[in-house]
Amino acid sequence: MFNSIILITGGTGSWGHELVNQLLPKNPKEIRILSRNEASQVAMQRQFDNNNKLKFIIGDIRDKQAIVKASENVDYVYHLAALKHVPICEHQPYEALKTNIIGTQCVIEAAILNKVKKVIYISTDKSANPSNFYGMTKAIGEKLIIHANLLDSGTKFVCVRGGNVLGTNGSVIHVFKDQINKKGEVGITDKRMTRFFLTLQDAIQLLFKATYESRGGEIFVMKMPTCKITDLAEVLIEESGKTNIKMVELGIRPGEKLHELLLSEYESTTTVYYDEEYFVILPAIDIKDLKEYYASFKKVELDSYSSAENLMSKDEIRNMLIKGGFLS
Repeated sequence: MFNSIILITGGTGSWGHELVNQLLPKNPKEIRILSRNEASQVAMQRQFDNNNKLKFIIGDIRDKQAIVKASENVDYVYHLAALKHVPICEHQPYEALKTNIIGTQCVIEAAILNKVKKVIYISTDKSANPSNFYGMTKAIGEKLIIHANLLDSGTKFVCVRGGNVLGTNGSVIHVFKDQINKKGEVGITDKRMTRFFLTLQDAIQLLFKATYESRGGEIFVMKMPTCKITDLAEVLIEESGKTNIKMVELGIRPGEKLHELLLSEYESTTTVYYDEEYFVILPAIDIKDLKEYYASFKKVELDSYSSAENLMSKDEIRNMLIKGGFLS
């Protein structure tokens, strides 16, 4: 990353903030932050003390001309921009399609045109065996990114798939804390629900690892701890010191799953153990030298990788929240 020019699409969100935090010590030449939200850009500029390495660009990934211009002379693209709120994508599917699918294709074409070295696409557990429109658009985004490695260019394209990251915009942590303080109750869609969780700091570290070590064409899957949502709520209630906080069951929202998958049954047949922190899903399509490179890696013995398995204890959840800075 030293002396590189880096473009982050959708860079004013929580992932973008933490990515910039961890990129700056690597001494890049320039970090370009492309997003649609002027107010978020101004706030982020102030947060980073008007650091002259940061260049803010108003633009939309749906606008190919804008993304081509933003990608000029860029070495690495972190493609974070997406519509990602499940109910919004269910109710406005065409908007999700335009951003998450057409926008991703615009990023691919702009990167090839500008001879970018590598594009890192941030995906989600919801793309494994998707049950909602958001997950479907991200699954198609993954397919487009993987296929882009066949477009006979010097650019490498790789996916990184993770679960819920603690404390990101709209995160359940903020929602629960707010409900505890203001309502005296916590709303849970279904008490059986489980999710994958990771701190933002750890997620970015894993992102860098995939950036450095990927060959192009793989999906790097973060190994993530899992927990019951009710256990997470109970820890936050206990730590608040408040008594008589109730849990109210609201019913599952459109497109929501009880348990998430980071690896589907179909994908597990082409997945290898990369190391302690990652699985790698190899593509069904043939990408030059990729299968040969991973031939010595051990195939996974899992049918799938679900958030319903290996649940954290409440103490482990508490430690994770302390590490993430959500509990003192």
